[in-house]
Amino acid sequence: MCSHYEAPSPAALAEAFGVEPYEQLKLNLWPGYFGPFLRAAPDDEEPKGMTSGFEVESGSFGLIPGWSKDDKIARRTYNARSETVANKPSFRNAWRHGQHCIIPAAAVYERRLA
Repeated sequence: MCSHYEAPSPAALAEAFGVEPYEQLKLNLWPGYFGPFLRAAPDDEEPKGMTSGFEVESGSFGLIPGWSKDDKIARRTYNARSETVANKPSFRNAWRHGQHCIIPAAAVYERRLA
């Protein structure tokens, strides 16, 4: 369970996944911060200049369910357990609909317990 991660540079991500370069303000990301993610391009449209079948988007580090009235929930929904992801209210709808993405990371940091 990571507490925060470092996103790769936009140039490195563009080169590795064949996507258009994008603007990224912060590379050190904590739950609730916005960072890049990759998802499959919609079948009916191929984004300009893309050859990989992926598109890069910006989104919150932590899932924000459609029913949530507050985006601060992302601070509690940035990790899911494989045993319960299909049943927990925060994750089950995305899991049921196969809404998956790639979160590119150059480094992942774990909280150190003393």
